[in-house]
Amino acid sequence: MNRLTKLTVLAAVAFAATACDRAQSNVQTLYTSDCGVSWQLIKAGETVPKGVGMCSYKVTIPDYPMQGESIFKSAFKNRVMAKIEVTYDYSITDAKLYIGEAKYLGKMNSESDDDVNSAKAYETAENSVIDKRIKEVARNLLINEDIVEFNQNDFESDLLKEVNGLLKSKGVTLNFLSFVPIPEEQTRQAIDVVTAMKIYESKGLGDVGKSVAAARAGAPKIDVTVPQQAATTEEK
Repeated sequence: MNRLTKLTVLAAVAFAATACDRAQSNVQTLYTSDCGVSWQLIKAGETVPKGVGMCSYKVTIPDYPMQGESIFKSAFKNRVMAKIEVTYDYSITDAKLYIGEAKYLGKMNSESDDDVNSAKAYETAENSVIDKRIKEVARNLLINEDIVEFNQNDFESDLLKEVNGLLKSKGVTLNFLSFVPIPEEQTRQAIDVVTAMKIYESKGLGDVGKSVAAARAGAPKIDVTVPQQAATTEEK
């Protein structure tokens, strides 16, 4: 192989290596040449610049909806406590804003399909960026909510709007969320009694409702446990 042929082959290899490093469509590719002080968003299909030195690298962020959940306790009006379960679907709408909020995300120069760039790798970011805002807004709203009159649909709408208002500057948007309060046993019983009394009173049977509620309150609660072996034998 003569010198010209060698140079041609080397040039082809170099070109191929450069051409292969392109931003993909399912991620947002960010490039920095100053150790993350500033970022450049590389559009899908464009070539990622070849950095020189330790301070030049790329980071990829998912460009598709992801799911998360938040579980915490909060107080309703009159200090009624309940366990709260929130599930949500979110998208990173502005990678440059998001990476500024969560600089520990991704891994330098990793491929977009690498495990470090999977949705699972963003759980820590959910806790610090999204969950924090959900808990903050939910607790502020719930303190004025009567758990007996609680309207889940209206509350979810208000919560989604306010949380997205806070997340806008973080480059994140919640597409939807589900907010489920789980009150303690005594609270659930009280809610049942109040609801039942409203029905009795609407029919002019307030005294009957009080008698039923009193009888129910004094009734023993019996839990029946069926042994696993007996249940299996019966099924057979």
